[in-house]
Amino acid sequence: MKRKSILLLSIVILAIFLTGCSTGGVVTPGTDEAKVKSAIQEYFLAINDQNWSKAKSFCVYGSDRYYATCVLEDAVNVLYQYASTVTITCFVTISNVTINGSYASAYGSGTMIITAGYYYDSGSASATYYLQKVGNSWKIYAP
Repeated sequence: MKRKSILLLSIVILAIFLTGCSTGGVVTPGTDEAKVKSAIQEYFLAINDQNWSKAKSFCVYGSDRYYATCVLEDAVNVLYQYASTVTITCFVTISNVTINGSYASAYGSGTMIITAGYYYDSGSASATYYLQKVGNSWKIYAP
């Protein structure tokens, strides 16, 4: 009898766990928080790789962040006219994610380093990033 109770309890716990892992239905806040952080981090990784189309895919089309990415792309292309190698290194730390329906904000602090031949520039900044849920993805629209 005791063995049957343990087996039944194990099956119930497994069933609850598996239904919690389904891909459909309502997205939990923890999952959306991870997606918000991932969108920002993936955006900066794409900047590091100078994969401009991928970086822009993490932005709301036509937003301030989208156009800032276009400006950075143009600036890097100008640097390539003077140096054969241009490197970008971004470090960003994301915290304090707040989600309100289809909108989110997250505090980020980071550093960007750009080198091109003998040219070197770096800067550090902190900002609140604002995101909008588009479909099942979070996209940055500001700052």
